[in-house]
Amino acid sequence: MWPLPLSRVATSRLPSAGFTLIELLLTLALLATLATVAYPLTTLIGTRERELELQRSLREIRRAIDAYKEATEDGRVDKALVASGYPPTLAVLAEGVVDKRDPTGGKIHFLRRIPRDPLCECPDQPPEKTWRLRSYRSSAEAPAEGEDVFDVSSGSAKEGLNGIPYSAW
Repeated sequence: MWPLPLSRVATSRLPSAGFTLIELLLTLALLATLATVAYPLTTLIGTRERELELQRSLREIRRAIDAYKEATEDGRVDKALVASGYPPTLAVLAEGVVDKRDPTGGKIHFLRRIPRDPLCECPDQPPEKTWRLRSYRSSAEAPAEGEDVFDVSSGSAKEGLNGIPYSAW
């Protein structure tokens, strides 16, 4: 009997294990394409998280400022005759003030702690110094610090995803 023809021997081999160079290159190209699409999404998610934290912090501080003003109007906090009734500093909201109606001299605390501005790139400053303050006597168009704290805003000069600067939030 004659040996099998050459074409029959070549086709009867078992398939080889592993990947070809072309398959590996295609897989790497696909992974690189997915990575270039995913990177901008991760930065967008990080920006949205910082914006949400900014909104929460602003809401928390503004509620505390309003609660201080309300306590002043109710006669629970000392106020000078010419004062606006707003807190003199942000630190007062966390440190607390003496409650005039409490016979034991207890304090009213409006914040547990002062949150940091999440957009401030100033890790060496204390949280109360990361915010831009506006006094009662300053205008909304030109906010400036003064003898009290009427409002707070972010000190960041950057613009939010909605197109509005963070300092105007």
